[in-house]
This record gives sequence, C-alpha cells and structure tokens, in this order.
Amino acid sequence: LFKIGGPWAIGSLAYGTETVPRVDKIVGPGNKYVTAAKLLVFGQVDIDSPAGPSEALILADDTAEARYLAVDFLSQVEHDPEAAAVLVTPDADLARAVVAIIKKELPHLPRREIIEAALTKYSAVLLVSSLDEALEFSNLYAPEHLQIVTREPFALLPRIKHAGSIFLGPYAPVPVGDYASGTNHVLPTGG
Repeated sequence: LFKIGGPWAIGSLAYGTETVPRVDKIVGPGNKYVTAAKLLVFGQVDIDSPAGPSEALILADDTAEARYLAVDFLSQVEHDPEAAAVLVTPDADLARAVVAIIKKELPHLPRREIIEAALTKYSAVLLVSSLDEALEFSNLYAPEHLQIVTREPFALLPRIKHAGSIFLGPYAPVPVGDYASGTNHVLPTGG
C-alpha cells in the first residue's frame, strides 16, 4: 500500500518508480487533474473510467434531519472545487436550517477553500412548491448521486428516471456507496 495521490501518483503507478512498482490497472476517484493523468497513461496501463468531480442531489421533505443533510451536502463538496451538491426541498424551514448549519461549520473545516469554491460554483439549496416539482427537477438534473430523505423514500423510487446511484432514507448517505457498500454507479453526467 502506498499513501499517494494526485497526477504524480498516476504517473508513478503507470510507469513505476524506485519505490512504487508499475501496476496493471488504476482505479478510483480523483479531481480533473487525476482524470487527465489517467487518460494520458491509458493504453500503457488500464484505467477504470474518466470520472469527473462528484455531483449529488438531495431530495428532502419536512421529515429530514437538517444536520444530517448539511453533513451529506458538505461531504460531496469537499471533493473538488468543481464538485456540485444541490438540496431540493419544499420545506423552507429545512432549507434555512441546512444553510445555517453549513455556514456555521464551514470556518472549521480543513478543506474550507475547496468547499467554498464548490459551494460558489455549482451548489445550491432550492425551494420548490412540492415533492412532485422536486422529482421533476431531479429527473432533469440527472445526478450522479441522488439521496432521497422523505417520509416515504421507497414510494418515490419508481418515479426516478435518471440518476447514477440512489440512496433511500436518512441512514443511507452517499459516502456509504462511495466507500463502504461496494456499489457501482454512473459517473457525473453534468445534466
């Protein structure tokens, strides 16, 4: 095991160094520079796929816990300045509470500059008139990760037409799929 990252890690793994042996395949997420490096070495070493920055959409109603949503939101935007997180809810109080928690936590986070860039560029908290409108938006947005935190998340599942991976309920955050459960999914679509 080697604790390395970035484009230099891709080069080290693809060609080998004095301390890092050459590998047959490179897999795993990375920012746009890691993706570019993986594309450059493809052919000399196999790669999984060219992945873009993470994108997540959280669809929530008044039953959702604001603190959980804020943490889930932040867990996506800490990946890369180009990452996107979007909360869509018909509950104005929930929207305000999530924003307040994010603002409170942000100054204390170690990846604050990356998070701030991602929040500014591609992230949003959207207030909609109904869950129907939220579902319509979700299907148009077609997120890489869709987290549904509503009273009846499984009831909404048949109405989802476009999402890379779907996480249902308050105890199914996106990092479970990224790091623990071993599920695979479609990578960012950018819509």
